[in-house]
Amino acid sequence: MIRLTAMPLRSRKSLLVHPALILASLAANAAAQATQQPAAPAPQLQQRTEPPAGATVLRQSSQLVILDVVVQDRAGNPVHGLKREDFLVKEVKNPQTIRNFEAFNSAQPPAHPLQMPHLPPGQFTDYSPVATGGPLNILLLDTLNTPMADQSFVRSQLQQYVKHAQPGIRIAIFGLTSHLTLLQGFTANPEILKNAVEHKLIPRSSVVLDDPAAGIANLSLSSALDDMGVVQSTEAAANLAQFEAETKGFQLDLRVRYTIDAFHNLGKYLSAFPGRKNIMWFSGSFPLSVMPDKDLTDPFGPQADYSAELRDTTGLLTRAQVAIYPIDARGLMNNPAFSAAQSGGGFTRHADAMGNAIAQFSQSQIAEHMTMDQMAEDTGGHAFYNTNGLWQAVTKAIDAGSNYYTLTYTPTDKKDNGEYRDIRVELVGAAAANGYKLAYRHGYFAPDARHPTQDLDTSDSHAAQAYAYNAMDRGAPEPADIIFKAQVLPASLSTETKLADGNQGPPGGLTGPFRRYDVDIFTLGNSFHVDHQPDGRWTGKISFNVFVYDNQGKLLNVAGNTIGLNLTEEMHQAFLKHPLAMHFEVSVPVRAEAYLRIGVHDFPTNRFGVVEIPVASVERLSPAVYPSQPASTTSTSTTAPAPAKPSPPTPAPAQPAPNTSR
Repeated sequence: MIRLTAMPLRSRKSLLVHPALILASLAANAAAQATQQPAAPAPQLQQRTEPPAGATVLRQSSQLVILDVVVQDRAGNPVHGLKREDFLVKEVKNPQTIRNFEAFNSAQPPAHPLQMPHLPPGQFTDYSPVATGGPLNILLLDTLNTPMADQSFVRSQLQQYVKHAQPGIRIAIFGLTSHLTLLQGFTANPEILKNAVEHKLIPRSSVVLDDPAAGIANLSLSSALDDMGVVQSTEAAANLAQFEAETKGFQLDLRVRYTIDAFHNLGKYLSAFPGRKNIMWFSGSFPLSVMPDKDLTDPFGPQADYSAELRDTTGLLTRAQVAIYPIDARGLMNNPAFSAAQSGGGFTRHADAMGNAIAQFSQSQIAEHMTMDQMAEDTGGHAFYNTNGLWQAVTKAIDAGSNYYTLTYTPTDKKDNGEYRDIRVELVGAAAANGYKLAYRHGYFAPDARHPTQDLDTSDSHAAQAYAYNAMDRGAPEPADIIFKAQVLPASLSTETKLADGNQGPPGGLTGPFRRYDVDIFTLGNSFHVDHQPDGRWTGKISFNVFVYDNQGKLLNVAGNTIGLNLTEEMHQAFLKHPLAMHFEVSVPVRAEAYLRIGVHDFPTNRFGVVEIPVASVERLSPAVYPSQPASTTSTSTTAPAPAKPSPPTPAPAQPAPNTSR
């Protein structure tokens, strides 16, 4: 094993653990590429894996395009039984040869669930399997752009949906505030879903909406002063109007930025799962489209400030086979100009005020509905608005997204010029005469040979920084780009008043008493990216971190190390073949309900492996006893040492659990 040690250890405990202990969980990564065994998963965890041996593997690369095509009759019912020869695919008007063809329908029996590796108490992994076949469904509750009254309406509608939900439909729930939060991992159990809707969908106030409670646009200060009969000078009125416009522009800019970041992070998270994903986006307003306008010379022209981020996000959603189903959380709406809250002297003193308010609302509705329709059409989904039947909309979206055909082709155009390529799918022969409606994504960006590393999402971009921030945020989706295992056990049964060495509490300090925990992180060297330098050495950069949060998401404590790799050829070969280990001692306040978020970060590719655990799940466990190790073996070098003969840890004799009541 290769030990990466860059912090002082109070007790000089060994970082060497027998490879069999590590590989018991890490082998799932390799085993997932060869075979899978059916068993019941833990539904509350996000679940992912590679397809079993012999399965048809459909992936998109620069040489392969994947299309999910939903075919419905005039009544909106799914059409089954079509064949490969019934479809014609054109890219930029050029016919393409369909290489692979597969049909999916909701009547197929659900795929067998897969078994999580068995881990002893105190051991955790970010690997979690999911059976292949059929789509994954995501309910995205957008509290950033939705007033609380409409959030409550969505919650009541989803309560109706879960009463009618059929077992076997895999659903996860995400929340969008200023960042993305995983509220419920993928589960096919209606009871688990019902519990999540009842207890986790709590309406939250948005700080970037005019009226975060009711959703009725507040009267401007100018109108309020006018209602009170306050006479303003021309200059004062103009300055006030400019101030209000800039404030609204700033709020809209924040909403757009947070929304882009959320879809970017969601796209990266979902890209690790095979197959189609249906996102049902519940929102009280849709401030932008995350898809390009193919009819413009610059597809992202109207949103030029975000064109780079939107292009990257579009690529992620495309590769992840995501279909977006926007659902207007406001249901049927009346023009707020007729609301009693909006009436006042401004309408009576200015003859055109009422007409302007009505026209402004109508224009806003048209623009938002066009945005919703564009997102849905360009990803193969469907938009739902002007309806109070939101739970029926979910049912229709899941049904449509569960009955589809997957086509793949290799583009005839081999140029990697980064241009947007339009896609058209048609039915031919006898199938063309039935008036069927097709839904599919309508294009993609070709690879760009001028920027070969654009998809690495490097750490100097805003999108990369936002992804890195969200990856380690409390309650966020837990990436599994890097498979690893963590062992978390109390360091002792006693408490102490000082933070463990190397811990970084918040500014102003952290109040004890604390209990100290041993955290050991194990992963494989070949999970990381290293660059071959002209001098023959191999370089890279890895970060290991443990964040301590309270139940409100406040960061309480941090322990972490960043390792700069500078390896000879011999060390590089050992690095690829042997497990890596990192040890931390982390202090957790005894009186706080705390969570540990443990992460491994590969800097060159901005990939993460993350696990979040409640401290309550390990606080009653007995401490582990580590074998003694000579001080000379605990190197603080940032260069990985050669592997040494490992020694397994020895569990301590069973002891009574400490009294943690407080």
